[in-house]
Amino acid sequence: MRIPKALIVDPNANGLYVMAATALSLFIFAYSARIGSISILVFYGLWFLPLLVNYRRVLGDYRRFFWIYSFAILAFVSTFWSAAPPTTLRSSIQYLTHIFCALLAVRVVSMHNFTRGAIFGTGLVLAYSLAFGHYIADALDGSFSFVGAFESKNQLGFFASLGIYFVFASLFIQRDWTLLLLPVYGVVCLMAAYCLFASESATSVLTVIVIIGASVILKAVTWLSPRHRVVLFAGGAFFGIVAAFAFIYGGGFALILGAFGKDTTLTGRTYLWAQGLEAAKLNPILGMGYQAYWVQGFSEAERLWAEFFIQSRNGFHFHNTYIETTVELGIVGLLNLCMLMLTAVFGNLKRLLSNAHDPEAGLLFGLALLLLIRSFVEIDTLAAYQVGSFLLYFIIGRLALNRMPVTIAAGRSRGRGRRRVYDHDAAFERTTA
Repeated sequence: MRIPKALIVDPNANGLYVMAATALSLFIFAYSARIGSISILVFYGLWFLPLLVNYRRVLGDYRRFFWIYSFAILAFVSTFWSAAPPTTLRSSIQYLTHIFCALLAVRVVSMHNFTRGAIFGTGLVLAYSLAFGHYIADALDGSFSFVGAFESKNQLGFFASLGIYFVFASLFIQRDWTLLLLPVYGVVCLMAAYCLFASESATSVLTVIVIIGASVILKAVTWLSPRHRVVLFAGGAFFGIVAAFAFIYGGGFALILGAFGKDTTLTGRTYLWAQGLEAAKLNPILGMGYQAYWVQGFSEAERLWAEFFIQSRNGFHFHNTYIETTVELGIVGLLNLCMLMLTAVFGNLKRLLSNAHDPEAGLLFGLALLLLIRSFVEIDTLAAYQVGSFLLYFIIGRLALNRMPVTIAAGRSRGRGRRRVYDHDAAFERTTA
C-alpha cells in the first residue's frame, strides 16, 4: 500500500504523524539516558522521514535558517581550542544535528498539531514518572523530594510546567476545545499539578505562574489598537520592573524562597555561580571549549562533584545558562546565545503587539519566556536531545519562517518587470505541489 506523501509533509494533512513525532520526541528527550542510544536513532528517524519523502518541500529556501546555526557552529569550531577535543567534537555534532531536526520540524508542523503532540508527550513523560518514579534526598539541604524517573526534581518540574502551559495555551490561546481531547487535557493537567507539588521545584512553580500571568495580561492588551498596545505595554513593563526591584530589595524574594523551603544561597547555586565566574576568567573570550569543563579527570570538575556529592560524576552544571556558556564558549558564545534568546522572546512579543489575532505568537512567546526565566537557574538550551534546546530553535525557526517574505517576479500576464511580495512557503508549495 502506498502512503500519500501529504500525510507526512503537508501541515494540513499530517496531523497524526506530527502529533506522534512530537510526543515521542518529548518522551525521548526525557528518558534517552534510561532507554539508551536506540531512542536517539528513533528521534532522528522521526524528523528525517519528511526529508526523505520530499526534501525540496521540507527544506525550501534554507538560506533563511543559516544564522540560527551560529551558536552551534561556534561550539563545533571550539574543538580546535578545547581542553577536551573528543568530547567537544562529539557533543557539537550532536547539537548541530539536533538543531537541524528542530528546523525540519518547523517546516512540516501546524501549531495546533504540535501543541497537541506536546500535550500527549508531556502526559507520557509524567505518567511514566508516576509509574516508575522514586524519591531522593538532597544531601545539601536535607530535603526529600519526588524526582519521578529523573535524577533531578527540576527536570520533573520542567516537564510538569510544560504540560500545564501547553494545556493552557491550547484552550485559551489557540481555543482548541475539541470535546474528545478535553478529558486528555484534564488528566495531563492533574498529573502535572501533582508532579509540581511532589517535586517541590520552586523554579518550575514560579515560572509556570509567571508565563501564564504574562500570557493573560498580553491577551488583555491585544484588545487595544496596536498603537495603544505598545504604549500600555511599555508603561506596564517599566512599572513592573520597578515594582520587582522594590519587592526584591524589600525582602520579598527571601519570603518566596522561605515558602519553598529554600535559603538565600538557592541550595548552593550562588556558590556554583561564583566558581563558574572564576573559571570563565581563565579563557574569557572563547572559553575552554563546548562541554569541555565537566569532564572526568579534570581537577576542578572533580572537586565540585565531590563538594556537591555527585557520585556519578556527570550530568552536573553551573545552574546558570549564561555562566555555563561563558565558561565553555567565552564572551563570544555568550553574546551569540543572548541574541538567540532575546530574538525568541522579543520577536514573538513584537508579533503580538502588532497583530491581535496571532495565536502562534502567543503560544511561542510563553514558551520563550519560560526558557528565558529558567535560563538563570538551569541550562535547558545548551545540550542536544533536550526539550529546552529543541523548543528554543523551534521557536526561532518559526519566527524566521513567518517574518521573511521574498520577492518573486509576477507572471508575464501581469506585465514584465513588475514584482510582488509573497510569503515564500506559500509560493514554494504551489510550485512543488
